[in-house]
Amino acid sequence: MKRAKTPSGSEADLARLATAPIVVLRDQYRLLFATEPPTAFGPDLLRRTIAQRLQEKQHGDLSRGAQRTLDQLVVAFKRQPKAALTLPRRIKPGSELVRTWKGTAYRVRVSPEGFSYEGRTYTSLSEIATLITGTRWNGPRFFGLRDLERTNGD
Repeated sequence: MKRAKTPSGSEADLARLATAPIVVLRDQYRLLFATEPPTAFGPDLLRRTIAQRLQEKQHGDLSRGAQRTLDQLVVAFKRQPKAALTLPRRIKPGSELVRTWKGTAYRVRVSPEGFSYEGRTYTSLSEIATLITGTRWNGPRFFGLRDLERTNGD
């Protein structure tokens, strides 16, 4: 039986996965993960798992932020498996948020230091929303960054 050599993750190596027999895929799995492949993994899932690991090795693993987001989604799913999962929105510096309130348009610019509104920088959108409305508001909700029907954890 021909032993699989650990591929490098190049395009050619990834392309060869498509036609590799299951025996070779299992060998590659053992080399990459230092464990036996799960018996439930058929050729398609082995190919996908091997391809992901090769790409991680070549291009690097997930960033800490991305891993943290995935971990939070797993926790949310375990808590409420039938609930819709939503990704947190990340606002890049330079973005401008616009909200019309009682006929007036309010503009907030996102900066690396926080949120700029009328010449001042605030650390939270809630401060600005409260300033605009005169009552306590969840800033991300006020500026349309969160679903209105969502109420827990806001």
